Amino acid sequence: MSESELLSLVLVLRPEAAPGRALPAWWGAAAHALLLSAVRQVNPELAARLHDEQGPRPFTVSTLMGAGAHRALDPSRLYTLRFTALQAEVTLALREASAAGGPLAPGARLELDYLPFVVEQVFFTSDGHPWAGEGSYRQLMSAHLVQPAPPRRLRLRLASPTGFRSAEKQQPFPLPELVFGSLLERWNSFSPMAFPAEVRRFAAECLGVSAFNLSTRSARLKDSGLRIGCVGEVTFTALHYDRYWMNVLHTLAAYAFFSGVGASTPLGFGQASPGPVLPVEEAPE
Repeated sequence: MSESELLSLVLVLRPEAAPGRALPAWWGAAAHALLLSAVRQVNPELAARLHDEQGPRPFTVSTLMGAGAHRALDPSRLYTLRFTALQAEVTLALREASAAGGPLAPGARLELDYLPFVVEQVFFTSDGHPWAGEGSYRQLMSAHLVQPAPPRRLRLRLASPTGFRSAEKQQPFPLPELVFGSLLERWNSFSPMAFPAEVRRFAAECLGVSAFNLSTRSARLKDSGLRIGCVGEVTFTALHYDRYWMNVLHTLAAYAFFSGVGASTPLGFGQASPGPVLPVEEAPE
């Protein structure tokens, strides 16, 4: 198994011209289209599968960072976009797309919402940009699954609107079972080692929200209405401590940096991290 199944790729972009029209309030759909277009140029079969497959998607995107809500793009400024990959095949495609001559390589011209940009820089590691990084499922398990005394508390920082689908309704508050249920679903979809389904039950019965500093945010998508979520920090504490289950939860919390949390992560929602990296937010209503 590749040691770089997990990738967080950060693109620094410069608009080629000031647009003569209104900007999208939320760039997630445009970022999603760009990722599929870039993958299609290096691996058409993979791009078709990413477009058509049902269930959890092995990638996430961010909105365009630096644009704000309904603000004009300034060709003298730089903007940031983030893609993550949760499978080795997607990671390889993004690396190929950002290599010399690729559609995401420095110097390449691309379109977001039919607006032209130039790629100024590409970052793969956190020493270049705090939202960039790489790793593997094995590395996450080695770092977190064997801790002899994992902390009772877990913190997540939610940088873009994070919400959940629960009982056919939108739930904007990060309840433990929804947060770790969504992380478990993605982990078990793409990791070579699955965690037990009881992770969700342990989170529901044995974790409590012990602190939060959250704000409600919403973002409107062109074709599918208003998405409601929250941004900020939330801390969970084990009410009934168990070393194994807490090790699993800490592993999933670290995975959130790549996988995102909650609904619509392939459209820019649910950008998250267990540690310092925050603001993305950008333009929620």
